Amino acid sequence: MSEKFHNSSERRASDSTADSETCVIKVEREGGVAAWLTVVGSILVYYCSMGVLNSFGFFNNYYSSQFLQNTPTSTIAFIGTLQIALMNSLAAVSGALCDLYGVRWLYIGAGSGTTAGLLILSFAQHGRFWQVFLIQGLLVGFAAAFGAQPALTVVGQHFKQRRAVAMGLVAAGSALGGIGFPLMFERLEPVLGFQWMLRIAALKVAILYSIALAISTSRPAGKDQPRNCGALIDFRGFLDLRYAVLCIGGFFAQLGQWIPSYYIKMYTNAAYSNPSISEYFLPMMNSCSILGAVLGGLLGDRMGRLNLLWPMVMFTGCICIFVWLLINSLAVTVLFACLYGFGTGNFTALLPSVVGQITPDENLGARVGAFYSVIAIASLVGTPIGSALITNEKSRDGYWWLIIFSGTAITIGSLFMLGSRLLHDRSLRKKW
Repeated sequence: MSEKFHNSSERRASDSTADSETCVIKVEREGGVAAWLTVVGSILVYYCSMGVLNSFGFFNNYYSSQFLQNTPTSTIAFIGTLQIALMNSLAAVSGALCDLYGVRWLYIGAGSGTTAGLLILSFAQHGRFWQVFLIQGLLVGFAAAFGAQPALTVVGQHFKQRRAVAMGLVAAGSALGGIGFPLMFERLEPVLGFQWMLRIAALKVAILYSIALAISTSRPAGKDQPRNCGALIDFRGFLDLRYAVLCIGGFFAQLGQWIPSYYIKMYTNAAYSNPSISEYFLPMMNSCSILGAVLGGLLGDRMGRLNLLWPMVMFTGCICIFVWLLINSLAVTVLFACLYGFGTGNFTALLPSVVGQITPDENLGARVGAFYSVIAIASLVGTPIGSALITNEKSRDGYWWLIIFSGTAITIGSLFMLGSRLLHDRSLRKKW
């Protein structure tokens, strides 16, 4: 009896100490030059890693029409989805490594890998799918995994109450990259050629990663954190039903999320007579996602992150079906691209902060990483499945089933996210 009392007293004392320490850390984390410089560094990393990945709509169109024209479109799609799947599946490891050791060596590896991947890709031979798959899909995707997730994790180490705002700003870096890189590719490829376009992109990545490395600071656990497998990959979050249902929702949403950005250029080339307009749809979509990411972060902190997440994901799925699918108009397609970008910006910014909201701080990187490693399966197979549903690449009607698949998957995902919200509290008026 006395032993139990002694143990419970120790626990209470420990909890009290932890609470007081948390209060001290909270003051430090919620601002300061170092914290906001780290946010800027994470934005630059996201600009490079996610910017290259978000530009795959350009590569998808270029490969299918010129560089790999004899390769099926559904096969080419695996290059882009492998990058996303690797980034998600390795997020558990890279996030936990950031928790343990900080971002320095992770940024060095990610920046070097992305730069090397783009340089090597510039020497790939025409028509050799396996070369492009290994270089762009495997190498660049692997490098992105060790940059993107740590960029989010290190921001979470500095912010708690304003975490959604900070992560929303980082997510905006992804959208900025999704504007800058496609526009750069569209302008440089006709003038300098595909090879020199990639070499200039590699130089750009190297410079921006170097700046991010110089200005970012982290709060690693270091020797205080046990070096075991559980510290790297923490799947215990799935014992929490809210976490598990949210992950199912994220899985379905990821099945359809990347389809519009990958195929909007091919769709507009098939649907409208002026092909030059197609090069602006992807940057347009990504630019609106900046607004969605920033506003989503601000509103999420005010009204509840999960309260905002599920309706925005439902909105994104519905506009695929009721706007993109049903209305044949260039002006409406422009509207769809803007609205879809806004919706996915909210999704990208809010989802990791929602996961972090139900995760202990000391396990943040490993739990967020475990979450994304599961939905990596959806990001790998979703777009190729949608691509296989295209019946005619040269006709608007040929994309009918691809659009239905994308919109339906995203909408189903939003319903599971609503279920996770109701598991927190059945009153939707409460902030959560």
